[in-house]
Amino acid sequence: MKKVITANQAVSYGVKVSRAQVIAAYPITPQTVIVELLSEMCASGDLAADFIHSESEHSAMASCIGAAMTGARAFTATSSQGLALMHEMLHWAAGGRLPIVMANVNRSMAPPWTIYTDQSDSLAQRDTGWMQFYCEGNQEVLDTIPIAFKISEQVLLPAMLVLDAFVLSHTAEIVDIPDQEKVDAFLPPREVPFRLDPEEPHAFGGMMAADCFMESRYKIQEAMDEALKVAVRETDAFKSVFGRTHPLVEPYRLDGAKAVLVVSGTASSTARIVVDRLRDEGYPAGS
Repeated sequence: MKKVITANQAVSYGVKVSRAQVIAAYPITPQTVIVELLSEMCASGDLAADFIHSESEHSAMASCIGAAMTGARAFTATSSQGLALMHEMLHWAAGGRLPIVMANVNRSMAPPWTIYTDQSDSLAQRDTGWMQFYCEGNQEVLDTIPIAFKISEQVLLPAMLVLDAFVLSHTAEIVDIPDQEKVDAFLPPREVPFRLDPEEPHAFGGMMAADCFMESRYKIQEAMDEALKVAVRETDAFKSVFGRTHPLVEPYRLDGAKAVLVVSGTASSTARIVVDRLRDEGYPAGS
């Protein structure tokens, strides 16, 4: 089914077809539409998920952590100052090896107050142990949600889907919403070897000696390295089912390039235009 939708709405549809089971929400411009649409889907019964109205972004991530520890597929969304407020809990999610997926709509960090796009919010979370996927267009935004869940649930690391404020979030494009049956075949229900169970209580995340802590950090790095291989495999698998591909890196006109623009997000489109113009002028550029 094709619809003309914004990237924020594309996120919501991606979460729907991924069959998220718990959604924790706190509004902040410019991501609010994401959780608003998801709340409507949950209220109408189109999405069988528990929708949690949180009192802050910190609590929203805490709710996702608790849900993921019980074995649920959890999702939330935020932006800018909201992501900064989540910072403590991002470490808990990654250290707990919980495959939570979150959408972050890039917005400048204050001061001064502004609502426009700037990747400083997500780049500041680089060392929290979260994988980050930067999207160029609305279709890639939707498709990356099930891909991110599938990668996360294999390597046991949380994933952040990143999209530029207003350039994508509030811009409408034609987006192909994939058939639920095909997504179900690509993204099966989450398998959880260890979970919190009220009927069989255990304690997790207790005090850890320095040597064991170093081992846990090392295993997170190993998982991050493994994620690169898994991502290649799963993006190829996605292409075989849906006919669309979203590689981790998309080289453009690199043959003989003397200068290469390295960009992410919507700047990728602009960079290709710049490269084409430079090439027309005889300068061997690439991106």
